Amino acid sequence: MVAARHHIWTVAQYLDYERGSNVKHEFLDGSVYAMTGASKVHNTITFNLGSHLGPQMRGRGCQGFASDMRVRTPSGLYAYPDMSIVCGTPDVVKEVGQDTLCNPTVLFEILSPSTQAYDRGEKFRHYRSLPSLQAYVLISQSEPHIEHYARQSGDSWLLSEANGLAASVALESIGCTLSLGEIYLNVDFDTQP
Repeated sequence: MVAARHHIWTVAQYLDYERGSNVKHEFLDGSVYAMTGASKVHNTITFNLGSHLGPQMRGRGCQGFASDMRVRTPSGLYAYPDMSIVCGTPDVVKEVGQDTLCNPTVLFEILSPSTQAYDRGEKFRHYRSLPSLQAYVLISQSEPHIEHYARQSGDSWLLSEANGLAASVALESIGCTLSLGEIYLNVDFDTQP
């Protein structure tokens, strides 16, 4: 992410700026960061993820949101995860003409070389401040690999990893399973830069 400007922003200034922008921005601690465009592989994985989870969630009282749904954490981060899932009633507030989700159950980020350290570190720290969050899923673009963090009692998080196209990940908090073969459908790892 790249800071849009070098002055301290208020939340109101950020929301007003975001409303008039053609580019999505994340906000944290008075700084605004422009989101970069997604690669073909990133878009393929995102499409596959929604296509794979959608049918599994039917009748479970859960709803998925694509990357244009902004999420607000109690710690002050405004972000655009690649996918969000809410089980139960979504707590969505209207902020300057755009909806903001406050109670995701599961958040997904598709890792890119420029953001993977942030997604694993500071961003995950902010996401953990969401009392509703039960799972955080990081999906690699460079190989068939998924990291799944599941909230445990006492607010600790358990990491499990899945490797290879034959592997799968159980998302117990939403009663779904991620098949890596389905998530990486039409992804050619040999032609990536």
